[in-house]
Amino acid sequence: MHHDTRDEQHEEQVRHEHHEHHEHHEHQGHDSRHADHTGHADHSAHAGHTAHAPGTAGWSMAARATLHCLTGCAIGEILGMVIGTALGWGNAETMILAIILAFAFGYVLTLRSILRAGVDFRTAFRVALAADTLSIAVMELIDNGVIALWPGAMDAQLADALFWGALALSLAVAFAVTTPVNKWMIGRGKGHAVVHRYHR
Repeated sequence: MHHDTRDEQHEEQVRHEHHEHHEHHEHQGHDSRHADHTGHADHSAHAGHTAHAPGTAGWSMAARATLHCLTGCAIGEILGMVIGTALGWGNAETMILAIILAFAFGYVLTLRSILRAGVDFRTAFRVALAADTLSIAVMELIDNGVIALWPGAMDAQLADALFWGALALSLAVAFAVTTPVNKWMIGRGKGHAVVHRYHR
């Protein structure tokens, strides 16, 4: 009789241990599935974030980049015209000086903003070249093309309304043409997209 009781107690203990062991495995499996699900969610979120990173160039960003280049170009061109006129240079020499100064001031404005981010000069100079060269080149081509084709604009003096009217119109046309170029470049991680990386 005592022997039967001990056997029943032993069987009850075995069943209890087996039940606990089974629950433990189920709990571990649940934790593993939960961890896998969490990891999958994190991975999906990361993938979604990555997918939105490239190709996010908007017209507003492109317009700001173009306006940045336009400012440098306008300063350089006006200064070149003033110097060329003061020195009595011809149209060709004055235009060449104006283009050189337009590139110089365009680079300087970008270079200054990058240096403020704590970047060394050599790296900042390379970034400025990569960011502005094509944009300024397109802008100068359109700008000087309009002035060259405008009757009498090349011979206009600083005191003439024709000079300032032709310059204003040429810069406006250059802005309209260069903005899509900058949008295309920024959307592919080039141009002023390189500059924005240093402003985060």
